[in-house]
Amino acid sequence: MPDFATTRSAHIDAPPATVHALVNDFRQWPRWSPWEGIDPQLQRTYSGAATGAGSRYAWAGNAKAGAGTMEILRSEPSRVEIALEFIKPFKAANITTFAFAPAAGGTDVTWTMTGQRGVVMGLMGKLYFDRAIGKDFERGLGSLRSAAESESPTGSG
Repeated sequence: MPDFATTRSAHIDAPPATVHALVNDFRQWPRWSPWEGIDPQLQRTYSGAATGAGSRYAWAGNAKAGAGTMEILRSEPSRVEIALEFIKPFKAANITTFAFAPAAGGTDVTWTMTGQRGVVMGLMGKLYFDRAIGKDFERGLGSLRSAAESESPTGSG
């Protein structure tokens, strides 16, 4: 099966710890996730640790939102690694990572999703999914920037 990786980066005018806290706590994701609002009736379930490794999140929604789970596998100040499993509208298991690096009075954030695809999904990924996910990541990083900068005394918000 072909491997794939989708990556987007952004600079956020807030300390790495502020940005990390927004990613490390699934209860904070509604503030910045690009998929919020797809289904106003989305059902969310949180379990495991409150934050960091062992924290789990499940969602179930309409046909567009689908259903799936996420679990933080590793959390350290410079990186959060998440196991992501889509159940509906299609099945897939991927790894999502957020890397945080201090830079120019703020944080450079890199969001990457990696996984494997079968031949058909590999072709569809190159034609559609990778571009769509990239746009979602860009939108999410913009929202993450707004949320982090609004909390930070050094931020522009």
